[in-house]
Amino acid sequence: MQLLNLVKKYIIDSQIFVSVMGTLFAVFFMLEQNLFRFPTVILIFITYFSGYLYTKYQNHHFFTRIFAFNVVCGIFSAVLIYLNHNEIRLLKWLIIVTMGLFYNSSFLNNHIRKIPLLKVFYVGLTWALINSWLILPYFHLEIFVISLFFITALVLPFDIRDMKDDKVVTFPRLIGVQNTKYLAYLFIFISLITAVFYLKNAYSVAFFLTCVCTFILIYFSENTNKETYFSLWVEVCSGMPFVFLILSWLINCYAVFTK
Repeated sequence: MQLLNLVKKYIIDSQIFVSVMGTLFAVFFMLEQNLFRFPTVILIFITYFSGYLYTKYQNHHFFTRIFAFNVVCGIFSAVLIYLNHNEIRLLKWLIIVTMGLFYNSSFLNNHIRKIPLLKVFYVGLTWALINSWLILPYFHLEIFVISLFFITALVLPFDIRDMKDDKVVTFPRLIGVQNTKYLAYLFIFISLITAVFYLKNAYSVAFFLTCVCTFILIYFSENTNKETYFSLWVEVCSGMPFVFLILSWLINCYAVFTK
């Protein structure tokens, strides 16, 4: 139990976990497109990590330190892009970072989180642009669709978790918990069908297994579940495609060496 508390405090609550999961989701598509580059992986992690820190802690008393950290991360990311990529990649990154600021900034009178029903799609849009636009030379429509609907579906259980505390209209409050789950199933199905038709076989299989696990976790999502059900188990779904892909590679390697 003590170990779980330490993991929650230093890995999950610190936003490291969600940043790693988002990075692994992007790496999954980088590998599928044969475009893996370590500097890009670092850039994605820093972007997620600094963004989620900003969103979570902007109203805390130590936000000044968080803001200073974000500035350092921004400078480092810009230098990283300049040394390893090009001006177009820098422009893409700046657009996505700006979208993050519009999502939830206290200095804005009407940020995205205050707009009813838009939050889930906006989060999916941001992640989708990272996977289909930022990390690739050209915009990839199929990866955009896969990412958009999959991540949007993953955000809906968090709306179920927060339905009694949210001050704006969300899908669970508008159409009920069960109908919200049906909507999430639909989004997962659209994402999966697109992946089956457009991703390479090993990648579509990994994504299929991920969708099966995601279906199960959405099915059991309830407002009464513990916080770790969402922040750990639902959050891990975005990293599952990469994990299942690595497992398939290891199984294939084992099969080759044991012949």
